[in-house]
Amino acid sequence: MTDWKVPLYKIFTDDEDLRHVNDVIKRGKSWAIGPEIEQFEAELGSFVGKKFCVTFNSGTSGLHAALQAFGIGINDEVIVPSFSFISTANSVLFVNGTPIFSDIEKDNFGLDASLLEQKITTKTKAIMPMDYSGQSCKIHEINDITTKNDLLLIEDAAESLGCAINGKMVGTHSDCAIFSFTGNKVMTTGEGGAVVTDSEEIYEKLKLIRSHGRIDVQNYFENPNISDYVNIGYNWRMPTMSAALGLAQLSKLPKIIKMRKDNANYLSSRISKHSEIEVPIPKSGSDHIYQMYTIKLKTNEIRDKLQGFLTENGIFSKIYFSPIHLTKFYMQKFNLKHGMLPVTEEISSKILTLPMFPNMTLEEKNLIVSTIDEFFESIS
Repeated sequence: MTDWKVPLYKIFTDDEDLRHVNDVIKRGKSWAIGPEIEQFEAELGSFVGKKFCVTFNSGTSGLHAALQAFGIGINDEVIVPSFSFISTANSVLFVNGTPIFSDIEKDNFGLDASLLEQKITTKTKAIMPMDYSGQSCKIHEINDITTKNDLLLIEDAAESLGCAINGKMVGTHSDCAIFSFTGNKVMTTGEGGAVVTDSEEIYEKLKLIRSHGRIDVQNYFENPNISDYVNIGYNWRMPTMSAALGLAQLSKLPKIIKMRKDNANYLSSRISKHSEIEVPIPKSGSDHIYQMYTIKLKTNEIRDKLQGFLTENGIFSKIYFSPIHLTKFYMQKFNLKHGMLPVTEEISSKILTLPMFPNMTLEEKNLIVSTIDEFFESIS
């Protein structure tokens, strides 16, 4: 089905987005390495509360670059969740490191800090938790482990820009944090990402990695002199138009978050009456900005039947996430098996992500509610 009555997400946009992008187009120059990029980096870093920010063409590129900047490489181990998008684990392979999967806790669906020390070996260099669906993992508990064991804390915060935990923004508690701006995120540039850090050394390395290992004292395309290349690097720059869009999106991020919270509260207040459903709520000191609205069902059977019923009625739902360690690639490469991460596997078998976007209409929300009501009436 392609003509969904309620899609999983819609991008929230307004005239300000169009104006920012049109200004770059009409300028007719600096569509790459334009001034909007540094402006977006400065405003994003300030918003999060980190000294430095580097934009990328995707969150995945940001993960790859961060690991490379910190010197993660051959024979190095990075502890990661399996309950995440696959690039969390893949990024470790990109730098020839080894991802070590660890289980998650049941509150925020983040890495379980109580299990981490048993995963640490002499090869462990970093722990890389993921902040799921618009909330923080239990980052303070994880930070205690990394501090105690002198490890890096690299935070995959792709889904949670704008969320606060204990009054501080996600991304401020780690050595660096990575954000994503792909289409389904709370704010989007279509594709894009960013890394924030307080380390000037890592900041300078990230800029080299992002742009061919080249030292730029001015815009490369406006520099008549020969550039110097001091390191290996990639072409992972964010286009100027994307940064301009990012500036417009960032300026209304608090408004977007409030709209998502209001919609989530509306859905939760009406479907939580079903005892088979656990609705998402803020837990363990973390805010929840509902980048995704993920419910948990009592059983895998009910989850699968509900998803089928929603699909039949034109409502898009999706399983975020199926375990990375049970994908064909990872099972074969690392000889991984079912049962090794019991909490991850249990939660993944019962969750379902429902539609969530800022400008949901009352009709769309009520259709989701009435369809879920109809489903439970049909199986009672």
